Amino acid sequence: MKNSSVKLTLLLFVLLAFAAAGCSKKDKQTSDNKKSITIKGSDTMVHLMSTLAEAFMKKDASQKVSVTGGGSGTGIAALINGTTDICASSRDMQQKEKDEAKGKNVNPVEQKVAFDGIAIVVNPENTVKEITMEQLKKIYTGAYKNWKELGGPDQSITVLSRESNSGTYVFFQEHVLNKENYAPTVKLMPATSAIVQSVSSDKWSIGYVGLGYTKEGNVKVIPVKKDADAPGVMPTHETVLDKSYPIARPLYLYFNGDPQGSNKVFLDFVLSPEGQKIVDETGYITLK
Repeated sequence: MKNSSVKLTLLLFVLLAFAAAGCSKKDKQTSDNKKSITIKGSDTMVHLMSTLAEAFMKKDASQKVSVTGGGSGTGIAALINGTTDICASSRDMQQKEKDEAKGKNVNPVEQKVAFDGIAIVVNPENTVKEITMEQLKKIYTGAYKNWKELGGPDQSITVLSRESNSGTYVFFQEHVLNKENYAPTVKLMPATSAIVQSVSSDKWSIGYVGLGYTKEGNVKVIPVKKDADAPGVMPTHETVLDKSYPIARPLYLYFNGDPQGSNKVFLDFVLSPEGQKIVDETGYITLK
C-alpha cells in the first residue's frame, strides 16, 4: 500500500509538471502573438496619436493601440518604468531623465514624427490684434497684469498655462520666458482642452495651445512678433516649417531601443504618406 501511495504521488507530480509546462508554453505563444501597443505622454499629441491609432487599427484589425495623455513628463517616466511601449513627447528628454533611464537599463530612442506651432489664444471679444515675444514673457512672469499695457482695455489679464509635467509648459518656459519662472498668479490647467474652454468663456484670458487645438472652442489666435519691429506671424504649416513663426517645436515618439515588431509597424505607418496626411488633417505640421 505504501509503495502504491508513493507511485500515485509521483504520477500526480509528473502530470502537474506537464500541465504547468503546457500553460507556460501557451502563455509564451500568447505573448509572442500579442499585437497590442500602449502610447502615453504629451497631452498636445493625444488627439494626433488617437487619430493615427484609429487609422492604424482599421488598416490591420489584429493590432490594438491604446493612447493616454498626462503630459510628456508622465509619458517619459512611464517609458523609463516600463509601463508604456511608446512615449509621445512634445519636448526633448532632459539629461536627468536620460541618466535615470540608463540606470534602469532603458535605452530611449527618439523619433521625430511631426512639428507643432504653439498658438497664443485669446477670447474673440478681445481687441488685441498681435503680441510680441517680450510682451508674452512679461505676461507670464507677472510684469504685465492688465490688457491696457498691451494697448487693450483696462481689464486684468487671466493667464493660463499647462501644468509642470507638460512638455508644452517646459518648452514655453525655455523659449518664451527664457527659463524664468512663471508668475504665482498663472493658473495651471490640467489639459490643453481646459485652456481652450477657459479662454472661450473668459473674455480677458490668454493661453497657449498646440496648433491642433485651435480648431476647438471659441478662441482667437493672435499673430506673434519676434520683436517690436518685426511683422506679426500666424502659426501655419508654412511659417512653422520655414521657422518664421517664433514658437514652434518638433513632436517626438520615444521607444526603449530601436522599435521592433508592432512598435516598428506603427512607426512606419506614422511616417508613411498616409500617416503624414493624418498629421496634416488633424492640424499638426508634417515633417516635409
